Amino acid sequence: MAITSSDTQYVTFSLGEEVFAVPVDVVREILDHEEAFKIPHGPDYLLGLRDVRGHGVPVIDLRLRLGMSRTVKTPHTRILVLDIPVGGKFLALGLVADKVFEVTPFRHENIETAPDIGVRWNSAYIAGVVRREGDFVVIIDLAELFSSEAGSLAQINNGPVRAA
Repeated sequence: MAITSSDTQYVTFSLGEEVFAVPVDVVREILDHEEAFKIPHGPDYLLGLRDVRGHGVPVIDLRLRLGMSRTVKTPHTRILVLDIPVGGKFLALGLVADKVFEVTPFRHENIETAPDIGVRWNSAYIAGVVRREGDFVVIIDLAELFSSEAGSLAQINNGPVRAA
């Protein structure tokens, strides 16, 4: 499939049976799962810190953040290291995914608005949905999902959030 200017590239991954996507331009790298250094008194979805090329990056169990059950590690479990634009700066986070599939283009006109009913998580966290192969891919609005925690996660991140 040829990529056109009306396409945006996304990294697709699963949480359970659900397929999600994030824009490829926020993905710094994809790592094998390793246990994170625990941080006391953090929210349940904050698994701890992971060293990523000499920097402490908070690792989030996205399943818990979305109100799903806790991630159970398998040989396919990965961590997507992301630089999320929040408030004119970038927040580095590691998101645990059950499995990472591919980088794929979605045409802008094929991205539908988030439904307000029929999903188990807060629709404010959904940037859109794409129909694919008889199912849906949910595009996560990362800035919305982590905007309220950006300050506290940045402090855990061992320093300031870097400028955008």
